Amino acid sequence: MSVRKFVAAAWVDVVALVVAGIVFIVPFVFIFLTAAKTSPEAGLFQFTWPSQFQLLDNIRDVLQYGDGRMFLAILNSTILTLGSVTIIVVLAALVAYIMQRRQDRVAALANSVILAGLIIPPAVVPTIFLLQWLHIYKTLFGLIMVEAAFTLPFATLIFRAFIATIPAEIDEAAIVDGASPLRVFFSVILPLLRPAMMTVIIVSGVGIYNDFASPLYFLPGQENVTVQLTLYSFMSQFSSQWNLLFADVLIITIPPLILFLFFQRQIVAGIIGGSIKG
Repeated sequence: MSVRKFVAAAWVDVVALVVAGIVFIVPFVFIFLTAAKTSPEAGLFQFTWPSQFQLLDNIRDVLQYGDGRMFLAILNSTILTLGSVTIIVVLAALVAYIMQRRQDRVAALANSVILAGLIIPPAVVPTIFLLQWLHIYKTLFGLIMVEAAFTLPFATLIFRAFIATIPAEIDEAAIVDGASPLRVFFSVILPLLRPAMMTVIIVSGVGIYNDFASPLYFLPGQENVTVQLTLYSFMSQFSSQWNLLFADVLIITIPPLILFLFFQRQIVAGIIGGSIKG
């Protein structure tokens, strides 16, 4: 490699790191510093070191607010995320497997429906009417169904692209050995979908955990609070506790950040897994 090419490549890396730092690191540092300030100092919104560092005190106040309302929110968000992701993974993998292996009009119709689910925005009011008709409005189960329905198209496309890389001869060999279609899927195909499964679990899980609009519309009520809705606790029309608000944001941000840091390779592997075979 010539010196000119090396310098050009190094400048590209430096620019990429600077942009990444501005976009991702700087906002997180601002959140951290504001969460460690007193309420009057946090209200100034200045990118400065706090004159009195009280991050732990602010986090304790957030956790104790409303008789431990934050712990209830964490429990609700955990149940919501785990329940939704479980349904998404199982259903999306099954639908993607059938769509990829069948080459007929039914598969083409299903593919059109999946694409429509990605393009057409969800309708809030009809969804509320449907949940009320099913008597699951204002319940965690109802919101789990909503989150699963919203995320299912994306997960199906990820699984379908990855299943396309698995030879159909594996299915045929298992069927010849006497395995049923469900046995073929759960015993043969599903273990091979681990990279795509990790991608769907992490991306959809973080998206559902960070969802603000759906719990606000479909799960109202103090007892149904999720972690994102706890941000309302420190904001009002006439006064806001910005230090506690940013401390709340810091608590909410840490779990998804840890997931992305530890599983970023699996996310990339699952997304590009279907690029080998169209």
